[in-house]
Amino acid sequence: MEAVLWVARTGSTWRDLPAHYSNWSTAFRRFNDWRKADVFRRIFDATSDDPDMEYAMVDATIVKVHRHGQGAKWRLEARP
Repeated sequence: MEAVLWVARTGSTWRDLPAHYSNWSTAFRRFNDWRKADVFRRIFDATSDDPDMEYAMVDATIVKVHRHGQGAKWRLEARP
């Protein structure tokens, strides 16, 4: 489960899974088996039966754009 959470949290590929979790192919195979068996749906259903919104978490990541990144100052033309 820790390997699955690591991949979900980091957005990395399965092949980038650190060795201390397990072999990436074993972790992926286990994840795929759990997905097919609806394990994650059952976990979600069991933990969200009566949601308490007091501790709800919302990710509102903001990335500022630098002035030079807002738009091109000149027109880009296709090369012949």
